[in-house]
Amino acid sequence: MSTYQYYEFLAVDRPLTAQQQAEVRTLSTRARITATSFTNEYHWGDFHGDPRIMMERYYDAHLYLANWGTHRIMIRLPRTLLDLKTVQRYTVEPHLTAWTAGDHLILDLTSEDDSGDWVEGAEDSLSAIVGARAELAAGDPRALYLAWLAGYGTWERDEDVFGDDEEDTLEPPVPAGLGSLTAPQRALADFLRLDADLLTSAAQASPPLAAARDDPRALAGWIRDLPAGDKESFLLQVAHGDGARVQLELLRRFRGTPDSGGNGRPRRTVAQLLDTAAEIRQERRRQEQAARAEGEARRARERALAREKRLDALAGDQETAWARVDALIDGRRPSDYDAAVEILEDLRAVAARAGHSTEFTQRFALLRQRHARKPSLVARFDRAGLADTSTGQ
Repeated sequence: MSTYQYYEFLAVDRPLTAQQQAEVRTLSTRARITATSFTNEYHWGDFHGDPRIMMERYYDAHLYLANWGTHRIMIRLPRTLLDLKTVQRYTVEPHLTAWTAGDHLILDLTSEDDSGDWVEGAEDSLSAIVGARAELAAGDPRALYLAWLAGYGTWERDEDVFGDDEEDTLEPPVPAGLGSLTAPQRALADFLRLDADLLTSAAQASPPLAAARDDPRALAGWIRDLPAGDKESFLLQVAHGDGARVQLELLRRFRGTPDSGGNGRPRRTVAQLLDTAAEIRQERRRQEQAARAEGEARRARERALAREKRLDALAGDQETAWARVDALIDGRRPSDYDAAVEILEDLRAVAARAGHSTEFTQRFALLRQRHARKPSLVARFDRAGLADTSTGQ
């Protein structure tokens, strides 16, 4: 069986120089390379570069997927915006790992599923997910929690992925807003195959996200009061092409350290989260089944009411209906035979309601006798049980 692998890298904070583009070109002659992106796919063979090194040297985001079930996202951030100690509270080997390289921290998020189910459109996910990078830079830890949860959610697909002792592992601090994810966070959860019921389970201990909006006048005043050395440092970084990074750092410092989500909130074990998810799933399926049953009952009532109205109309002009049956049978087409049988079933019901079942049976017997040499039609008569007056109601 042929393989399929897809690689995509994005430079977000600053574009690659011509020299850097030439360096990554040596890793692949077929890749589509621009100042801000690197994209390639393989149906045979493999990529000769190392995504870890490429992230350390050149890029801020990376997506990889393979048709044997691997989904991988890597995100690079300045260490001033996300420190390794914070991330380590969410690490789940090998599903969420992190390391530092120079001034940067790199997150590595992986989901594995060897079931063979292919996620349509997964190659287009990076543009939707990359917004989570700015959210992490702003101090929103939801992406980290989602990756942690998706890592342990693998247990529901592969019971051997973790040891039994990890059932008692406590979840990391629960961030606010798990019940109202942003679009990038939702895209990340989908890409990492985070089960919706498990997310609902986790969100039960997550308070609503507090509304946050920067006051332009307060921001202006805060920037005015920055030490001169800090202003010169930021301006120098902007002049060197690091404007996007400076924006993130300024806003992070202005907003201060966000609530980590762990202040006195209950922390559950992995087993509790998975068990609650199973209960939610069971209840959801029960409700869906009840809704389907109610829908079918409603449709059955509607069909019965419509049939009663049809029979009322038919009762006033049965001869026209019998003539229509004859015309349909004379057409000799299978669809006409089916339509004739439907009319006969209605005529039988009308006769039963009026207490004239015997008259219908006699007239139908003559009809059947006239067309005894039409085996396809007779077979339809038999399947409908038209000679059985007990089914006329």
